[in-house]
Amino acid sequence: MVLIPKQNKKAILQYIFKEGVIVCAKDHRKPKHDDIEVPNIHVMMVCKSLTSRGYLTHTFNWQWHYYYLTDEGIAYLREQLHLPAQVAPLTLTKQRTARPMMSSGGGEGGKGKGWGKGGGKGKWDDDQKPSFGGKGFGRGRGYGGKGKGKGGDESWGGETQE
Repeated sequence: MVLIPKQNKKAILQYIFKEGVIVCAKDHRKPKHDDIEVPNIHVMMVCKSLTSRGYLTHTFNWQWHYYYLTDEGIAYLREQLHLPAQVAPLTLTKQRTARPMMSSGGGEGGKGKGWGKGGGKGKWDDDQKPSFGGKGFGRGRGYGGKGKGKGGDESWGGETQE
């Protein structure tokens, strides 16, 4: 049985509510958790307790414990930490990505040679032409099969490949 001080438990619960997820290594001898200034065994035991009550879901992979906050867990932590209903974990808040504004003119069929919506020329430049003339190593279609050799004339109905 592990006795966990109140300030450690509160720090763990605050971190779980703030992030919405927590990860801890399966190492009960580790002196400190990677993200919180508490022993790793305390994090493991608090998360184990919350998982058994249904407030966290647990995934274990490659000697790491992954815990995810459930909706019941959010309500429980709001009650325990005395938080208002407007506050939500980072996993539930929608993050806006900072995208650069479109250049003037915008729209389809721009000046670029890009892939999108027919803005490019549609054919290869002279310096970009691909060459497929190299010799393979007998992989792929057309080079025999079933022990017929490299010519493949039997497998293609009498036609020879060049």
